[in-house]
Amino acid sequence: MTPSHLLHIDSSIQGERSISRRLTARAAERWRATHPGGTVTYRDLGAQPVPHLDTASGTARMVPADQHTPEQAASYALTEELVGEIRDADTIILGLPLYNFGPPSAVKAWVDHLIAPGLSLDPATHEGLLGGRDFLVLAARGGGYGEGTPREGWDHAEPWLPHGISLTGLVPRFIAAELTLADVTPAMAELKPLAAESLATAERLIDDQWEPAPVA
Repeated sequence: MTPSHLLHIDSSIQGERSISRRLTARAAERWRATHPGGTVTYRDLGAQPVPHLDTASGTARMVPADQHTPEQAASYALTEELVGEIRDADTIILGLPLYNFGPPSAVKAWVDHLIAPGLSLDPATHEGLLGGRDFLVLAARGGGYGEGTPREGWDHAEPWLPHGISLTGLVPRFIAAELTLADVTPAMAELKPLAAESLATAERLIDDQWEPAPVA
């Protein structure tokens, strides 16, 4: 039996202060504890972002490989690497902080690289080729964006990702912690209890994600 494999991705630029990194680390630890013998690939889009698609390389996924310029060839090789990381995994954990009401640009660039006919989707049928994997997204939002709040609907990261990634067949599911800036923003001081409750709920949901491996 092939050992389980986890792809663990962070994207926050906040380092040790990051709540999304705290959540993904907890999830990865839980996954390891419940998948003895499992292996992990780690990618840090915050520390080492993948290049955004540009005029020199961005059309690499639309041009036959034998016509690639050196810049296109390098970009396509990275796409092959990123898609390969997903193919090798049966579980993916992605940390998704909310920056200026949208996803980090590094996550957008990662998604753009994944949309590659012949690698992640069938060019003839347009069927996604990366489905069947457990894709858990751990979101962190500094404010509150739920129903009835002043900024309801201002979160454009969580609603975007399922659409952005849909051509690949991946289907993300979300656990989110909100009001993460309450502890460091004086104007949000009265929201600290709600922030603590949101974080505790997210951590509890993470801990409930995977069942312990059966004893032989």
